[in-house]
Amino acid sequence: MSQIYLLHKPYRVLSQFRDDQGRATLADHISVKGVYPAGRLDYDSEGLLLLSGDGALIHRIAHPRHKQPKTYWAQVEGNIDDAALAALRQGVTLKDGPTRPAKARRIDAPDVAERSAPIDPARHPHTSWIELTLSEGRNRQVRRMTAHAGFPTLRLIRAAIGPWQLGRLAPGEWRTETLHAPRSAQRSGRKPGRHRRRNAP
Repeated sequence: MSQIYLLHKPYRVLSQFRDDQGRATLADHISVKGVYPAGRLDYDSEGLLLLSGDGALIHRIAHPRHKQPKTYWAQVEGNIDDAALAALRQGVTLKDGPTRPAKARRIDAPDVAERSAPIDPARHPHTSWIELTLSEGRNRQVRRMTAHAGFPTLRLIRAAIGPWQLGRLAPGEWRTETLHAPRSAQRSGRKPGRHRRRNAP
């Protein structure tokens, strides 16, 4: 039996517990000892981050060969068109090679809290939202893909990793789930824990 922690990482928080430059870290939001993130989320991105004290489980979630799909909500510059969505679905060629085909669709603005540094409507009068699901995890891949398609990402939120969903977690909040099948990430083996409010800084 393993515990997994689902955290809504806020904007401008590092996906680590220490920083020698004084930036906000996971320690400002979750006080559980002996847990580590399964993968990472960029400093300027938000959304779901998984943590556990089970090293085998972390490896299973984070290792590329297990291909956990990751779903993102991206607010992009401009009103994204069908041609750009088709390009994202087919895969685009970046500097480090072609991407795999992705799931991409236009969505309404998700019901999430306003970012701590809101998008300036004077600078960005026209924006739109897309949902993008990837089966690979290159560095800043979503941002590079949407920019390649002509619609730079302004705000990025990770909504899901495999079967785990961000759900109604507010920025800085976390909850636990118990995996009754050891080192398994299967939905049928999970039991949700109670929602936890973030700790005061």
